[in-house]
Amino acid sequence: MVLQSEYACWSRSATSSVAALCFNLRRHLRVGLGALKRLNNLYYALKLGKKWDELPPGDLAWPFLGSTLSFIKYFTIGPPQNFIADFSTRYGKVDMYKTHILGRATIIVCKPEVCRQVLTDETKFVPGYPTNMATLFGRKSLHRVSKVEHRKLRRLTTAPISSHAALELYIDHIEHTVISSLEEWSSREKPLELLTVIKELTFKIIWNIFMGSTLMGSTSITEMEALYNDISVGFFSLPINFPGFNFHKSLKARKRLVEILQSIVNEKRLVKKSKGESWEAKDMMDLMIEVRDEDGEGMDDETIVDLIFGKLFAGQETSAFTTMWAILFLTNNPHVFQKAKEEQENIIRRRPSTQKGINLSEFKQMRFLSQVIDETLRVSSITFATFRQATIDVNINGKIIPKGWQVILWFRQLNMDEKLHPSPQEFNPSRWDNFLGSPGAYTPFGLGVRMCPGRDLAKLEISIFLHYFLLGYKVKQLNPECQLNYLPIPHPKDKCLARVLKAA
Repeated sequence: MVLQSEYACWSRSATSSVAALCFNLRRHLRVGLGALKRLNNLYYALKLGKKWDELPPGDLAWPFLGSTLSFIKYFTIGPPQNFIADFSTRYGKVDMYKTHILGRATIIVCKPEVCRQVLTDETKFVPGYPTNMATLFGRKSLHRVSKVEHRKLRRLTTAPISSHAALELYIDHIEHTVISSLEEWSSREKPLELLTVIKELTFKIIWNIFMGSTLMGSTSITEMEALYNDISVGFFSLPINFPGFNFHKSLKARKRLVEILQSIVNEKRLVKKSKGESWEAKDMMDLMIEVRDEDGEGMDDETIVDLIFGKLFAGQETSAFTTMWAILFLTNNPHVFQKAKEEQENIIRRRPSTQKGINLSEFKQMRFLSQVIDETLRVSSITFATFRQATIDVNINGKIIPKGWQVILWFRQLNMDEKLHPSPQEFNPSRWDNFLGSPGAYTPFGLGVRMCPGRDLAKLEISIFLHYFLLGYKVKQLNPECQLNYLPIPHPKDKCLARVLKAA
């Protein structure tokens, strides 16, 4: 009994000692991690000197990682709005916050007036995308080139995309592709991934616009789509080029895609040389090969490939995701569906009997449908942010944005701001009737000289699809409560598994 009692006492003492040791280890670990976390702030405080006290409130968090892990957590597990909510809770609701994200010291902007100032003043702010995004888009993409070169490239390439004549030229192909796709989808006996098939549709359309009837050799549209998917996962990942990391996978996919585009450039240049004066440009890449600036200089292959790569990506991805969300919002809001359908029916009733299909004049009459698209872009936050970099120290509302720092314009916060958009969670296209919001409150296509040059083409493509969908089809989503993925663009995890049905 004595031995048992002594053993019990020893056991309790040992357990108590282990518990105390664990407690002390945890306390020292917390202290150590806290000190490590403060190193980033200390480094920049010493680097900036007195300017540190003039920065917006915030926290630069961990060295190298910064707030990136927190960003990834909220944009994978959700909800993404909590990323900024954390800053608001800790530092109050202000215009800007400082942090360190995606490898760079950063100022996050959450107010429309400041967003507008940053987007429209290229003497102080230039594109400043994270390393991984800049690398994947390429050196000569419109996202990276200087203001002078951007103006030149934009002037040379915008007309073939969004001029009145160009848009009219694209309508027939868009219509044919949409009509045949909807018919084929509705004939399937099994459910389909709506997002996947819409992405295939938008890729066919944008490929034809930029590449014409040029074949991709042994590479199919499905394979091209897979390459773009692999590239997109690296946009918001850690810039670590090592097997097993998303960025490494994205770089391999980009390399392969560039090889494909370069082979097409080579082929087109050979055809142009062989035909001589009888050669005629038939698509966007042809025009890029042919075009000359005021000094008679043409575009080099790297510029052509990077521009085509960026335009294919933007033209396919954003249009596909916006179309999918518009279908879901219309389906889940029958009164909006009916109003949009009546507008399309009225357009057809006014159409001359000799006219077949949509023309550009009718597209411009689709006022409510345009509002449906605007509201879709706002609620879904297809473009949740954009990136700039300060070229000098900039003082805004008494706070400093240091030279060289990344500036993230957080559009998602603006889109869901109750003061800017009353009842922001509600899908209400009519809110855009005579909308008089704060400048910078709604900028899905950007502002200033770098406003998206393909916005009219994107709206035309989406509008034509919705026109035929509203008039003849409906969608039944199999998992309407499916959780969402938010990166790189918000979408249901099951890629919107659904049936496409002909309307009764």
